[in-house]
Amino acid sequence: MMGLFDIFKKDKGKELFTEQTPAEKKAEAIRKEIERHNIKGDIEVYVEGNRVKIKGSVPDQKSREMLMVITGNTKHIDSVDDGDLQGGDGSEGRFHTVESGETLSAIAKEYYGNANDYMKIFNANQPMLDDPDKIYPGQVLRVPREETAQA
Repeated sequence: MMGLFDIFKKDKGKELFTEQTPAEKKAEAIRKEIERHNIKGDIEVYVEGNRVKIKGSVPDQKSREMLMVITGNTKHIDSVDDGDLQGGDGSEGRFHTVESGETLSAIAKEYYGNANDYMKIFNANQPMLDDPDKIYPGQVLRVPREETAQA
């Protein structure tokens, strides 16, 4: 079980709605974004202010972590609570918040000791990322552990 993640920047991310959009419409926009990324499972999305609450079930840990980065990297959202979501192996996800000037190579060097391993991070965040050179400050990325880097 992962829980509450308040690591996101509400002024950064993909703009799916305005801050004034009603909560139900925000939740619907986020559900559509999850579907666009082809995340499998029985997923319910609720928005309360700047927080997203995810309930239901997913088939694996990767899907659970992808839900976190997809929903959290939405403009006007600063936290995601998946405490009521079932599925995954229960391990704590590993995430990195991009700082100004960072590259995937620099992040790979930090986590794996080798800048050339940047594709492990890129692949772990697809289809959210479509170009390894297009990351932005404040974006939260999923960083797979060495044994699951292929996932």
